[in-house]
Amino acid sequence: MFEKFFNLDSEKQDRVINAAIKEFAQKGYDKASTNEIVKEADISKGLLFHYFKNKKQLFLFLFDHCIQIITDDFYKKIDLTETDFFKRIREAVLIKMDLLAKYPDIFKFIEEAYMDDADDIKTDIGKKVKELTEINFGKIYEGIDFTKFREDIDIQKILKIITWTFEKLSEEELNKAKMLPNHEIDYPAIQQEAEQYFNVLTKVFYK
Repeated sequence: MFEKFFNLDSEKQDRVINAAIKEFAQKGYDKASTNEIVKEADISKGLLFHYFKNKKQLFLFLFDHCIQIITDDFYKKIDLTETDFFKRIREAVLIKMDLLAKYPDIFKFIEEAYMDDADDIKTDIGKKVKELTEINFGKIYEGIDFTKFREDIDIQKILKIITWTFEKLSEEELNKAKMLPNHEIDYPAIQQEAEQYFNVLTKVFYK
């Protein structure tokens, strides 16, 4: 679908992508201006819409692109040979902190996309987030030593409880961020709270 865009030289691609990330992250979907994006990227508006038929398509392309960058880097770093579930999840949280420092603008855009209530993109982003959650939790569970878990509780129910716990934690932090003027997310605080949940869940579900 975006073959024409990917045929551009990488420098021009980066200009468009970086300009769009900046504009959407700072202003949200509805208030973002394609005029500002083309000005920052130093291309014509006609050319932008030659590659992306409208603002919505550009936004969704950018979301997929940013998620792909983060996901690729994440799976290069995480040790999927670690069979202890909670050790693996702890490592995942630490890697996310490292990636946040490495890609602050990309994370800011993704965060804003998650929180954006614009009617034009809310349903599409919701579907993408649901798919990503299912795919990534599936990968995170691969190769786990389930013999460490208690045998008197259904393992599928255990995994659902753990998944729901961290989904709810993320949801609460996003809702808190929505109430702040700059939508800042306190990642060190999240990491600290996640560690408390790790300790509780380990005691409850491990033998």
